[in-house]
Amino acid sequence: MLRSTIVVLATIFFLSFTSAQKPKTPSSSEIYESLQKLNFLGSVLYVAAHPDDENTRLISYFSNHIKARTGYLSLTRGDGGQNLIGPELRELLGVIRTQELLAARRIDGGEQFFTRANDFGYSKHPDETLSIWDKDEVLSDVVRTIRLFKPDIIINRFDHRTPGATHGHHTSSAILSMEAFNLCNDPSAFPETAIDHGIWQPKRLFFNTGWWFYGSRENFEKADKSNMLSLDIGVYYPLKGMSNNEVAALASSQHLCQGFGRLLQRGSQDEYIEFLEGEALSDDKDIFAGIDTSWNRIKGGKAIGQILYEIEKNFNFINPAVHIPQLLKAYQLVQQIQDEHWKILKLKELKRIIEMCAGLYIEASAESNWATPGEFIKLNLEVLNRSDLPVQLLSIRSSNGIAVAKDMPLEENTKYVFSEPLKIEVNQNPTTPYWLMEKGSLGMYKVTEQSLIGIPETPRVFTVDFNLLFDKVPITITKPVVYRFSRPDKGELYRPFEIIPEVSAKITEKVIIFENDRQRDISVVVKAGRDLLEGYVEICHPDNWNVYPEKQKISIVNKGEEQTLTFTVVPPDSQSEGYLSPMVHINDKVHTKELIEIDYAHIPFQTVLLPSESKVVRLDIKKKGENIAYIQGAGDVVPESLKQIGYQVRTMDPEEITPETLSLFDAVVVGIRAYNTVESLQYKQQQLFDFVAEGGNMIVQYNTSYGLNSKELAPYDLKISRDRVTNENAEVRFLAPEHELLNYPNKITENDFQGWAQERGLYFPDEWSEEFTPVLSMNDPGETPKDGSLLVAKYGKGYYIYTGLSFFREFPEGVSGAYRLFANMLSIGKDKVELEAKIND
Repeated sequence: MLRSTIVVLATIFFLSFTSAQKPKTPSSSEIYESLQKLNFLGSVLYVAAHPDDENTRLISYFSNHIKARTGYLSLTRGDGGQNLIGPELRELLGVIRTQELLAARRIDGGEQFFTRANDFGYSKHPDETLSIWDKDEVLSDVVRTIRLFKPDIIINRFDHRTPGATHGHHTSSAILSMEAFNLCNDPSAFPETAIDHGIWQPKRLFFNTGWWFYGSRENFEKADKSNMLSLDIGVYYPLKGMSNNEVAALASSQHLCQGFGRLLQRGSQDEYIEFLEGEALSDDKDIFAGIDTSWNRIKGGKAIGQILYEIEKNFNFINPAVHIPQLLKAYQLVQQIQDEHWKILKLKELKRIIEMCAGLYIEASAESNWATPGEFIKLNLEVLNRSDLPVQLLSIRSSNGIAVAKDMPLEENTKYVFSEPLKIEVNQNPTTPYWLMEKGSLGMYKVTEQSLIGIPETPRVFTVDFNLLFDKVPITITKPVVYRFSRPDKGELYRPFEIIPEVSAKITEKVIIFENDRQRDISVVVKAGRDLLEGYVEICHPDNWNVYPEKQKISIVNKGEEQTLTFTVVPPDSQSEGYLSPMVHINDKVHTKELIEIDYAHIPFQTVLLPSESKVVRLDIKKKGENIAYIQGAGDVVPESLKQIGYQVRTMDPEEITPETLSLFDAVVVGIRAYNTVESLQYKQQQLFDFVAEGGNMIVQYNTSYGLNSKELAPYDLKISRDRVTNENAEVRFLAPEHELLNYPNKITENDFQGWAQERGLYFPDEWSEEFTPVLSMNDPGETPKDGSLLVAKYGKGYYIYTGLSFFREFPEGVSGAYRLFANMLSIGKDKVELEAKIND
């Protein structure tokens, strides 16, 4: 009984997103569209690998034009990519991209699913991908999603027949989808999910093809399309005042951390899907041929359909509430059907439509956006019936079992506000993304609670049931507890209501570099989750490091306040690295988590709990030059990292670039993808080149080969390719072992390339003029050498360096060799006498 209850709860969670967004007040047009979807009993599942892989044009087309229930299964959360809007990488980037997907689905009308696969970075072949992922576990997750969602149609974004032609994750998503299509109806395949959700066989499987898979539009025009369907995704929706491709562009523009903000598109536009598996297409090439998508699909559905089709046919846009009596009849009939899948889905849809038709506004808002275990929090409950239909509020019940009887009529357009206490149990676990609760592997997240696998975010811990009576028909409307507040400069805002620990702590710097054996003070910030917090803090540290004092007391009066403590860290004499972890002792408990808050306007406020630790590195490093100008690109922590090793770094806006300002610096460093994201930089190139000619150093980090804002990245010819080395342990060969970059002021050896994270580098140049000297060579297994990862050229009195090495990933990981090599790049040409002596020795 418990298992079936959990399965039903998971199913319900799949149907709605619980993130705290400002409640949408639906128009009559939106109610009518919901009614149309209610009357369509068919579903489509789109399958790909990452956030942004999904074709929002097709998702919106099936959801808004066909009116099918439409989902997107992204095998990963995009943790391995870059972040164009902030410093978050890896797990935190995955949290952002998860929320961006949910934001996109709120626009295009789809639903969102995931597997436990971790986006470990770029992969060149599905064999590599599936060896790092646990193939069986990811396949079981795909099968689980299909059995739960029960799609009639599956559409793959990528081609399973072309391994090596694109990202290995891409091809793997198609391979796994093909295998799952043929396994999900087999009860012996992953039997646990077969017990939980039943077996299922989709009708057809397609591949979302297009000219880009054929190399050119000309090739695609010549291709045999007899096995393809063409869909015009430019259809116009008068009820929305937008076309489908406009809706799709708005949805895909939610992927802001990937730079997907784009212009809206309009007009007729064809999308193609190629038939792969299942029942053959009919002559009219109807994607749903042979599938009854009417209410007749389910036993007892005919009578329901007769009621609901009549409402749709004669919908009253002026006063939708007139349809509530008939909707209630349909609601009661749906409760009687035996098919649990359709029963759960359609009851939820009907309940929402009745709520919208009545103009009901129901909200449960806490007095704060977070609370701690053992605390009482006040809830403000608001109920408003904006129709003339008799509605009675019977009772209110919170998810922790507290029920309050009301038994009162809700008069038309009269607001009722109640205040009720909510107790947070002492043993209540804090809320955080469920896939981050336990440490996973390089390729997989670990999720112990099986019912959570695949859902987009952690279910809300606290909800409130509003038990209502509509003309003698009882209906319970459940709302998550949120936090509603306002700011003078932004107006009304909403945040999720979270449970946090009574205390959290963090060291302000995630990587602390010691360039010598001098001690350094570090700051530990302790944040109180409750009032009257008393305890002490100690720092867990490596054996050959010392931290003073051993303990420090904390005393914080009010919850939400912080106390900053200063500890002195003494590094060892020689190169070493390890981790510092603050441990906060409160009574008999030890707290070791850091509370991380992610706040961007386009997604809900996110609270993440992760182990609190900072890497400490005692470097054997030397450097020349002091003052560095940094031109920010897509966002990284390189400036902060350079400050760690003693450089004076000033982040400079391109508008500030003048010969006078540049003369103040020894070197200029250009951030990652700056020539892709900073349009004005192209107008400052000559001044930067002049700076080099006068004796300065210029270091340009990687840019993508597409979307460049400048054709002249360097003072000499240089062409960026898509070459990359994804194996972070790939052999590094020295092409110019006597070159200054490998010898001064630090002697670079093979040891400096140990411990690199995720990759060696990306988007290396593959063509350059003879003025450049390639310094390093590397390649992934089975590939030709890539010699463009680090190029240096003398220009006038200074040096220009282009590098695709992933310093932006290595610095946050405290990779000592990356710091030593970058110091050499900044120091080049600064002291020829010392260099010559070093080489002669």
